[in-house]
Amino acid sequence: MTTDERHDELAGNPDALAAVPAGSLEAGDPIADPGVEPHVPRPTDVGAHAEKRAERQVATLFGLSSVMAILFCVAYIVFDIGDNPDTLLGYGLSNVTLGLTLGLAMLLLGIGAIQWARKLMSDTEIVEARHPIASSEGDREEALEAFDTGVSDSGIARRPLVRNSLLGAAGTLLLPTIILLRDLGPLPGDKLYHTVWRKGMRIANDVAGTPIKPEWLRVGQLVNAEPELFFDGERYGEPTPEGTELLQMKAKAAVILVRMNPDDITPSKGRENWGVNGILCYSKICTHVGCPISLWEQQTHHLLCPCHQSTFDLADNGKVLFGPAARPLPQLPIAVDSEGYLIATSDFPEPVGPSFWERG
Repeated sequence: MTTDERHDELAGNPDALAAVPAGSLEAGDPIADPGVEPHVPRPTDVGAHAEKRAERQVATLFGLSSVMAILFCVAYIVFDIGDNPDTLLGYGLSNVTLGLTLGLAMLLLGIGAIQWARKLMSDTEIVEARHPIASSEGDREEALEAFDTGVSDSGIARRPLVRNSLLGAAGTLLLPTIILLRDLGPLPGDKLYHTVWRKGMRIANDVAGTPIKPEWLRVGQLVNAEPELFFDGERYGEPTPEGTELLQMKAKAAVILVRMNPDDITPSKGRENWGVNGILCYSKICTHVGCPISLWEQQTHHLLCPCHQSTFDLADNGKVLFGPAARPLPQLPIAVDSEGYLIATSDFPEPVGPSFWERG
């Protein structure tokens, strides 16, 4: 039996092939080459006019995809979705146009890519033998060569019209993604820089809501506090906030009062009058990720965050001693009003809470 006849026999009998001892066959594949159908050139392979026409078709599809992506952005901005939304046949015009334009942008981009592959990329059949999972250096070099060949066959380097229109379509398709980020909520503006604290606002116990006098605090004591506005808004000519608004305001305005021996305090320049007889007021919100802090060490004057162990020295302007927090704890300047209650003399001079990229 010749080698070719042996190959043909094994090709039609998988069980016989599995039983053949390794190395018993001569060099060459044990399976006969099934052959490849004769290559039939496409119109774009033999006609320059057909090739240019296909190139223009692909570029047009990519261009239309760009137009649809831009129209998505226009529709997002133009059509109203408020109390009196724009409608079309009983449907929200915004939803209809957004879905239609984004869907068409992606569809046209996909059709253009398919047409590019079918009409302009190389359609020569490639045969690849199986190889071990671990690639040799030769295989890696071959893979790079195959990649270069694929780039060459795609014609992207010599078809600037297709290449540039594809890049334009892919780029403009990112615009709807950017526009949709607006739906995450209203921009904060300067709200991150301010709290409800203002000059003359009394500091109240966060549980009872009663204003606090200096003589009620002992050395070493810590008190959790909030603006009196949350308990008696009428005093400040404002209604007491409620619901979500109240929770948001409380989250930013929460403070702690601590009393230390005045001789232990080393205020930085300009902060000499920010306390009252050893009483200092700091934000309760950690400058790392915003955890509430109240773990107070009386002897060391250290405040420890329970989340990630950031440690602040309240006797030294809230300086960070340890942990991931990168900024000192914001301090609220305080004084005493005519009735003897502790009050804020201004808002915090810096943003409270976690650091963010706009924070100077």
